[in-house]
Amino acid sequence: MAYIFLDESGDLGFNFKKRKTSNFFVVTCLFVSNKRVVEKIIKITHSELKKKYKRRFGVLHCFKERPAIRRRLLNRLCDVDCSIMAIYLNKKKVYTKLQNEKQVLYNYVTNILLDRIYSKNIIPTTGVVKFVASRRETNKFLNKNFENYLMSQVQGRHKVKIDISIRVPSHEKSLQAVDFASWAIFRKYEHGDNSYYDIIKKKIIEESPLFP
Repeated sequence: MAYIFLDESGDLGFNFKKRKTSNFFVVTCLFVSNKRVVEKIIKITHSELKKKYKRRFGVLHCFKERPAIRRRLLNRLCDVDCSIMAIYLNKKKVYTKLQNEKQVLYNYVTNILLDRIYSKNIIPTTGVVKFVASRRETNKFLNKNFENYLMSQVQGRHKVKIDISIRVPSHEKSLQAVDFASWAIFRKYEHGDNSYYDIIKKKIIEESPLFP
């Protein structure tokens, strides 16, 4: 069984006068053939947290963790058989029409990333691929629209079997790993900090701008 886990970093706000609005938005996919090795990384890393840093449901979130924990998890991720692909947006270059349709933009970016993964033959074209996205919406209609859109696009272009679902990191532990990878890539573009990115660089097959 092949797995693709997806998460994003940054936000899709376009009011740059707001202090916390990011300049970049990154969507990242982590591909693994055996998700248990990734789940083990999450379990081990969480077990090493001091009691006061542990959270409910054993969830690690890169933004909230200490630098030592970030580096530890990313180094462990580099020791397993996995691949990473990402698309990043300089939000100031996004077309105005798409700025006003954030869900459409997110679906569009994710579809392009999936298309590139299949076009580069990173994942097998036989058998079912399980694609799991980290939940960013609570609206059931938007989530179902996301699943249906990706399903029709992938099956239409590549004629493959894919099982698409949206989960929360507490239920799908591997989503926590792609959160760390996505944050490391985001940190490179948003803050010019390559220190975390360099740890996983050898696992990154491609990172491409969408609106260069």
